[in-house]
Amino acid sequence: MSKQIIHTDGAPVAIGTYSQAVKVVDTVYLSGQIGLDPVSMQMVEGIEAQIHRVFTNLKAVTEAAGGSMADIVKLNVFLTDLSNFTLVNTIMAEYFTQPYPARAAVGVASLPRAALVEADGVMALN
Repeated sequence: MSKQIIHTDGAPVAIGTYSQAVKVVDTVYLSGQIGLDPVSMQMVEGIEAQIHRVFTNLKAVTEAAGGSMADIVKLNVFLTDLSNFTLVNTIMAEYFTQPYPARAAVGVASLPRAALVEADGVMALN
């Protein structure tokens, strides 16, 4: 099995022992993205800004892997406050069109860097 490590300056550098994404054949495994600005490496403020930043970061990684947000087949969203679920849906509609990917939304106690939201996913390329 050969794998290709995906990296882009359009998303934050990894803050741990992981890659932004790994491509194996036509499948890309997207690491979790939080609301870090890739230039300053600082967390953007507020839940709405963080949700947008998460999807913008994911978009940059999908494009670096040769795909787009439309190629994401599975998305996992982690929220420290599930009352933001509706806001995630509203903002997600700005980045995805039908048919939407399969998705899980999970409430968690905390996330790295005190993030309010994180998302990871799997992308299938043709």
